[in-house]
Amino acid sequence: MISFPLRTLVDIPRADLGSRDRLARHRKESRAALIRAAVRQYLADNSADRLREAFGLWRDGEDGLAHQARMRAEWPD
Repeated sequence: MISFPLRTLVDIPRADLGSRDRLARHRKESRAALIRAAVRQYLADNSADRLREAFGLWRDGEDGLAHQARMRAEWPD
């Protein structure tokens, strides 16, 4: 199956456009390539798989409240 890119219209604040343009020039990439990379990274960072990986993280370890108390005990008074 052949997949064709889909054009998307997105509203971006003017302040972000300047930053995007500077970064694109610095990386020698097109603005569109920079935005595609950002979308890919966002989707990877927020995938359901990542949420499932984190679920139950404390199950076999230290109790969450005990960990919190231990960490706070390190703070200066």
